[in-house]
Amino acid sequence: MARLRDPDGGCPWDLQQDFATIAPYTIEEAYEVVDAIDREDWHELRDELGDLLLQVVFHAQMANEKGLFDFADVARAISDKMIRRHPHVFADASYDDVDEQTRAWEAIKADERAAKGAPADASALAGVSRGLPEWKRALKLQQRAATVGFDWPEHGPVLDKLEEEVGEVRVEFEQGADPERLEDEIGDVLFVMVNLARHAKVDFSRALRHANAKFERRFRRMEALAQADGASLAQHDLPAQEALWQRAKADER
Repeated sequence: MARLRDPDGGCPWDLQQDFATIAPYTIEEAYEVVDAIDREDWHELRDELGDLLLQVVFHAQMANEKGLFDFADVARAISDKMIRRHPHVFADASYDDVDEQTRAWEAIKADERAAKGAPADASALAGVSRGLPEWKRALKLQQRAATVGFDWPEHGPVLDKLEEEVGEVRVEFEQGADPERLEDEIGDVLFVMVNLARHAKVDFSRALRHANAKFERRFRRMEALAQADGASLAQHDLPAQEALWQRAKADER
């Protein structure tokens, strides 16, 4: 990467990049790692982890050029952090269960923020990044709230809340579908859906990825079935398309 970023004979594209322009690629590579894991393609996972590692190297090289830090500093920082946040492994602390360990983890993180001179924030929600995907931030907020007992004990009340929120969306449609109100109410539905996945111990992102893959698989099958009948999918009306969808589902079974 130092060679690629060398003004004397380096790669013009790499030389043009900065932290902001590389950040989207970093996110993309992380998702491709997850995709390889979902598909259990271990050869691909090896390659995707290399691509993700390259992103770390890229950012570290740019930081090194600015005199901020280098790759060794990155590795040292995460090593120190893992030791600091696992006193039950690297020191003499002990926890009765995972929940207690989670609370201790959050307390250690709060101490770290204070040590960095971060503005005092006594909220249980302090430090939840605003740079996360919104579903992930919803999950983090819910997890933090749960550490002080603000949580339903099991999934039943969450399902009830979901029905309530869906009902409020229905009311908005019936009353004229004001865009701002709909946005607010649909946001509530999505927030509760994240909470339901949390209570079910289901990874929200993974579940949605699987739903996307299932839809794409069935839709492509619909297109193939329509083509086999001598017409494109767009030439079928909605009832005919629904029949093709049911055939696609039946083919999977």
